[in-house]
Amino acid sequence: MNNKHSFPGFILFMQSRIVSRVNFFWIHLFYYLTISSVGYLALRVTKPRTAPSFQPENLDLFFTSVSAMTNSSMSTVEMEVFSNLQLVFMTILMFIGAEVFVSWLELHLKSKLPRKRPIENDITELGLATLSSPQNENSTKNNFKRSLDNSIKILGYVILGYLVVVLVGGTSVFLLYVSLVESATEILKRKGLHPVTFSVFTIVSTFSNCGFVPTNENMIVFRKNSGLLWVLMPQVLLGNTLFPSCLWLVIRVLSKITRRVEFENMLRNHKEMGYFYLLSGVHSCYLGATVFGLLFVQFVLFCSLEWNSAAMDGLSIYQKVVGSLFEVVNSRYTGEYVFDLSILSSAVLVLFIVMMYLPPSISFLPRRYQEEDSRKCQLRENDKKKSFMESLILSQLSYLAISIIIICITERDRIKNDPLNFNVLNITFEVISAYGNVGFSTGYSCKRQLKRESFCKDTSYGFVGRWSAGGKLMLIIVMFFGRLKRFNMNGGKSWKLS
Repeated sequence: MNNKHSFPGFILFMQSRIVSRVNFFWIHLFYYLTISSVGYLALRVTKPRTAPSFQPENLDLFFTSVSAMTNSSMSTVEMEVFSNLQLVFMTILMFIGAEVFVSWLELHLKSKLPRKRPIENDITELGLATLSSPQNENSTKNNFKRSLDNSIKILGYVILGYLVVVLVGGTSVFLLYVSLVESATEILKRKGLHPVTFSVFTIVSTFSNCGFVPTNENMIVFRKNSGLLWVLMPQVLLGNTLFPSCLWLVIRVLSKITRRVEFENMLRNHKEMGYFYLLSGVHSCYLGATVFGLLFVQFVLFCSLEWNSAAMDGLSIYQKVVGSLFEVVNSRYTGEYVFDLSILSSAVLVLFIVMMYLPPSISFLPRRYQEEDSRKCQLRENDKKKSFMESLILSQLSYLAISIIIICITERDRIKNDPLNFNVLNITFEVISAYGNVGFSTGYSCKRQLKRESFCKDTSYGFVGRWSAGGKLMLIIVMFFGRLKRFNMNGGKSWKLS
């Protein structure tokens, strides 16, 4: 009897049919909204370290939960306000919101759904449909499907193994450093932070490219601990920009060692695997070269402009080099910092805005590979009709311009009365940082007020912490939009600026 005609089979069939028609954008949006709301409730019912003298507002707690879940690290509350239990909840939010973990969940879900393209198309494209007998064709289809399903299953294990190895290895080395180096240990004791909680929180935050650190000063307080910065920099790259390249390299090594056909299938049929971060060997190499090329350009410009600035006062030449490298590595998607961004030159801030805007998947592919991808995308678009809503989709820059305009409207009184802090460059920097899910912020300084307010007190949270409720809500929308930006305009067309 056909499983589809039995009741359990019918339920599974209908479930697969319904889920297969749901756009993955809405699944991701529902995921981030739901977990952010649960995270807010967890932060709300637990007491902060500063209770009962200070209790964060509900909007600030929700903002913090969204910021952790979207890996944005935009802050409206000082980090040392949160208790150890609240830091644990934030660690969970950052982990389950990490791009590597979310992409693994998406791969797992896709593997349970029926394929959108007929399997005959894949067999033809791979050159496997060479037999004319219907019986042989069915056998070929079944063998190909089994091989593909096995490869997808093993790919899921590879991604989980990658997560475990990088996080456990990074946490072990980080904990060893803060336990053995006296200067780092003293800082943690002074701030009342447990070494294990601090290490796990920071490594998860860095790998997920969130950028939260349990200290008010972020990593500024550790800027002379160059060894600690060296431990964190690989975590930044392995968790985002270099993840596709490293994943391809891991699969390549496993293929050579094990000689299993599943790994060879992953490398040869990377598009059929349906995993966004599984690229071809050529694409992976060019992506890695692009990442290091942009880092080199940033590093040279940053050192040229800031080497003798006040931000680097008190550092040795070696500490300046490591600190500068750490800063530029974090300018794409992590947001940890060792220098006060508010005193950096405007040219550096504009450079960071450009880097924060660029997607992590950007690579300078040779023209022949770009033309090949363009032809494939064009063929797919011709096969489907655009809906009315899809035809109304604007570019990324359009949405960002609208967001900046709305925030300028909500903060117009502050722009008028406090123009040195509330200037358009600082607002733009904050919006692009939220959109890029980076977390860089120029902060707020009472010293820059034209009309000094006697009750003004300098704090260590981000510039958005001084905004109105309307401005904060707008930035929450920007953070969600930034986290889901790859779903807009087929994940790439809107990045073209011409």
